[in-house]
Amino acid sequence: MADGPINLSNATRTNLLALQRTTSLIANTQKRLSTGLKVNSAIDNAISYFQARSLNDRATDLSNLKDAIDQGVSGVETAMNGLESIADLVAQMKGIALASKANSNKEDRSRSAVQFNDLRQQLDNLANDSSYKGSNLIKGSPANLKVSFSEDGSSTLTVSGISSDSSGLSMVVAAANWVDDVNIENAINDLDSALSTLRSSAATMGSNAAVLSLRLDFTTNMINSLEGGAAKLVNADLNTESANLLTLQTRQQLGTIGLSIAQQSEQSILRLF
Repeated sequence: MADGPINLSNATRTNLLALQRTTSLIANTQKRLSTGLKVNSAIDNAISYFQARSLNDRATDLSNLKDAIDQGVSGVETAMNGLESIADLVAQMKGIALASKANSNKEDRSRSAVQFNDLRQQLDNLANDSSYKGSNLIKGSPANLKVSFSEDGSSTLTVSGISSDSSGLSMVVAAANWVDDVNIENAINDLDSALSTLRSSAATMGSNAAVLSLRLDFTTNMINSLEGGAAKLVNADLNTESANLLTLQTRQQLGTIGLSIAQQSEQSILRLF
């Protein structure tokens, strides 16, 4: 005997279909609660899914740029710190020169000249040591620092290096052991010029650092906006989904009861035969 199809009554079939739909809705709601997403794939909502992915992809690209900008800020700040320290050395050297000019003793002047030359060497060492990740913006042959702000490289800032060692500042060694006043006066003039140059260089570096910091903040905010926009497209409202799950579970229980009642009605009819 061949097996035939199982025929269900209209009441049983209606309740069964309703129960299946409720079970499917519960599964979808539980998936949203577990993943936190209302759009998990393009099947759920193709437009929202691809728009969110585009926003997140750009946020990722900007995040990589943000790291480079942040490193640029550190590089410029390193140069600024070097310029400040060099300025302190120059001020100390000027003090030595002024004290030597006020002292006519040749031996004292000679010792001051040696000290002056030692500090000049330390100035060169400091300029050479003011590097960050292999890039030095203030040594004798300084590097330039280029930082990109946009994904396509159309928006950039190039921080030009400034030679700030003794040669770049036109500071020569103490001439003739500073025996004559004119030699000391020339050194003092060079030191005054060097201090003026260092202040100007520090102001330029500070301006570049300010621009980089502003772009860093802007990029950070842009990343947050892009990620927030993507989240609005695909993230689920967990409070709403929790309430939906409770409602669906109640509907499922009622559907089970309705199916049971329909089957009991059919069994009651069979008892008549």
